Amino acid sequence: MRFEDLPREKIFRIRALLLDVDGVMTDGGITYTSSGEELKTFNAKDGAGVKYWHRAGHASAIITGRSSPIVERRAAELGITVVEMGAKVKLPAFEMVLQKLSIAPEECVYVGDDLPDLPLIRAAGIGVAVADAVVEAKETADWVTELPGGRGAVREVIEKLLRAQGRWDALMARYLAEAGKNEYA
Repeated sequence: MRFEDLPREKIFRIRALLLDVDGVMTDGGITYTSSGEELKTFNAKDGAGVKYWHRAGHASAIITGRSSPIVERRAAELGITVVEMGAKVKLPAFEMVLQKLSIAPEECVYVGDDLPDLPLIRAAGIGVAVADAVVEAKETADWVTELPGGRGAVREVIEKLLRAQGRWDALMARYLAEAGKNEYA
């Protein structure tokens, strides 16, 4: 149930990141304003990780049981073009996402936290439960993150996969090169 225990061949097959929202991309909290608008808080480091994932040439998608314009906005900001909302039963949505991305189940990692995510955690090439997921998700997952949902778990998944695939250093090279420049020297 640790990343380090995953078979290398499974890691190298992964080309797509599929995410639940509430409890994965957020901490699971849902706040309503007095006018009834829904508020969610997303982790900026998770978002940066999704962008790195895309720069590495990989695809991503969201599969969530709820529908929210906030999720559409966040997906657009991150460049996630495949978004399945209102998926009360998630397996059919999972199959549609795989078709849209032209990938096989073994080529994706799915990150979830609750009971509706169990079929997808089982079906994905690598099924991940966030640290604060329900017990059943943790028991089903191939890997349980060290960080909780909405608090860096998505970034943890992305970074560990890209490092293991040998893609992280190339992505970071531009930042390290910029950091080495000192305009005042």
